[in-house]
Amino acid sequence: MPTKPYADSRLTRFLGKRILELRSIKSQAQVAAEAGFLNPSMLSMLKNGSAPLPIDRVPALATALDVDPRYLLQLALEQRLDATAMRTLEDILGTIVTRNEIVWLNELRDASGHTNPTLTARARSTLRSIFGK
Repeated sequence: MPTKPYADSRLTRFLGKRILELRSIKSQAQVAAEAGFLNPSMLSMLKNGSAPLPIDRVPALATALDVDPRYLLQLALEQRLDATAMRTLEDILGTIVTRNEIVWLNELRDASGHTNPTLTARARSTLRSIFGK
């Protein structure tokens, strides 16, 4: 059994990036304490992929990292579930939509005059170009 079974997850990459972004504001130990981890090294274990994020720690860690808890939950679930289980969960509950995505969606609705526009090839190309794709 690998010692870091979650090392290649999107969650580990996200945590490493987000903790680095916060380093001028708070230490990793402070993040761990704010998230309610009794052992500060737990955050290191999450970052390096040797442990999965416990689902019950998602809300507190999201607050400590100042990130959307829905997005963090999605990443935590991806660690634990295979692709089929994730698709089943999304089929039942719907796609997890983050606060940032809701802002984009509201802007799209406002910009379109609430006309429910179809995504044309041109609109898709324009949108993808915003993100350098």
